[in-house]
Amino acid sequence: MRVDLLIENVQIYNGYFKRFMPGNAAVLDGKFLYIGKRGSESFEAGEIIDGKGRYMIPGLIDIHLHIESSMITPEAFSHALIRNGVTTIVPEPHEMANVFGLEGVKEMIKASRNCVADMFYAIPSSVPATSMETTGGSIEIEDMDELLRTERIICLGEIMNYVDVITDPDCKTNQILNHIRAAYPQLIIEGHVPKLLDLDLHRMIFSGVDSDHTHQTIEGMEARIAAGMFIELQEKSMTADVMEYLIRNQVAEHFCFVTDDVMPDSFQRRGHLNHIVRKAIRMGMEPEAAIYAATLTPARRMRMYDRGAIAPGKLADFSLVSDIRELTIEQVYKRGGKVYDAGESYQPATAERAFPAHFYESVKLAELTEADFQVTVQTGGAGDGRFMGRVMMVKDGSTFVEEHQAEVEVRDGQLLWRESGYGLLATFERYGKGGQRAYALIGGDTIKRGAVATTYSHDNHNLLVVGHNEADMMLAANWVIANQGGFCAVEGGQVLAGLRLPVGGILTEAPLEQTAEEVERLIGAMKSLGYQHYNPIMSLSTHSLAVSPALKLTDHGLIDVNKGQVIPLLVQAM
Repeated sequence: MRVDLLIENVQIYNGYFKRFMPGNAAVLDGKFLYIGKRGSESFEAGEIIDGKGRYMIPGLIDIHLHIESSMITPEAFSHALIRNGVTTIVPEPHEMANVFGLEGVKEMIKASRNCVADMFYAIPSSVPATSMETTGGSIEIEDMDELLRTERIICLGEIMNYVDVITDPDCKTNQILNHIRAAYPQLIIEGHVPKLLDLDLHRMIFSGVDSDHTHQTIEGMEARIAAGMFIELQEKSMTADVMEYLIRNQVAEHFCFVTDDVMPDSFQRRGHLNHIVRKAIRMGMEPEAAIYAATLTPARRMRMYDRGAIAPGKLADFSLVSDIRELTIEQVYKRGGKVYDAGESYQPATAERAFPAHFYESVKLAELTEADFQVTVQTGGAGDGRFMGRVMMVKDGSTFVEEHQAEVEVRDGQLLWRESGYGLLATFERYGKGGQRAYALIGGDTIKRGAVATTYSHDNHNLLVVGHNEADMMLAANWVIANQGGFCAVEGGQVLAGLRLPVGGILTEAPLEQTAEEVERLIGAMKSLGYQHYNPIMSLSTHSLAVSPALKLTDHGLIDVNKGQVIPLLVQAM
């Protein structure tokens, strides 16, 4: 019988039994035709590969991620995925949607069409994530209908504004959920439900949200599984107790591994979903179980029944691995064709200005002055004096920000923030929609001197500046404005590091390798300013994420995330 490819003498992963079996595999028309003992005596193959006893595993599948978190374009992202054995992803481009709305989603999908890795998109469901921020675009119900008619859409992306879902029946998010359940009852709905338990958790599930990818605890994970919710486990949830629970309990059908957000330096240095699988194995999970959670389980969750396993009729997406515990990938095949070989040159294709011209002109802000970092406050008629003020306290190990209160002074209506002992966080609306701005005090494990500015600020991507003096803050902010987006770290009037992100203010068209080097320099600069965090970039960029506990800053003001309200910087007079 004629086949295109025959792989002989391999240890083939069988996802249905969760074990490896010695044998051969035949591929025809991009799909597996046969897996078993038959070999060249039964098949006339266009190409025969001697597997040399290596392990053959399905292409890894990541069903929850944001390409924009790696700051590179879909083409560069795909190139990096393939060498890590990841052949299918479900990206949700809500970052680009916050900048450009429906057009942003469409252009991201368009940029993915010729990529080697398959990209099935999730519709951004929460753009903007809240009503307490200004974004460049929005995604409305009619936009979702258009995407479902015209694009390769696989699910409704994470429902982020869980507070409104629970407390406001008429909110935009509930309108979206009602529409999706009525018009597209089979569409998968993804969730973002941090810390919710008991009735609040069940109300989210009742609304149609039946997965969660946020930080898990044993209590929360068990409550979710018990209620029928699917867990998408990212690295920050891979604590010793969570992993022990997954290993000891029969819950393999109820979770998978995902990456969510991978920074460029980590992507380049450690890998992608393969890094998560490798880490799970090192933490005590058997390779067969870890591979299952990155192949067949995610495929089933997204109803991608044509992949996720090495079996007849499934897509011939696979990797040949020499060391299964270290997941050492030697070759990767997509639809039966070799797309990566560790022993051969693997050079990224370079593309410039692949997006519409206005995608490179999205930062509509005039240069700032030192006066823009002087803070006028409302004292409720109390006049000048000493007040208790709210402070955003950054804590290493999490992107959550806690509220702290400290004594501050107001003179001539101005907050003397430099005398407070804390830094200043400022945000400026950058889409030309009114020019709102807001300020907050900030402390904890953030910078202790100098300044850092960025437009890479989730989810609204307005200009965000943190610093300890007006001159450095102005310089950092104006560098970012002049370069149409990015990051800039400054100390003593000198630029320490800069990262240009000219596509929507959040992406670069440089390859991953170059971006990773620039990010490493930026992180080094931020740490030299005193940032004490496992991921300074992600920490800073989520200071404006108004759906992540507990205190955040948008151009509307200081946000109490749990209450879903704008609150004043000053609490009371002393």
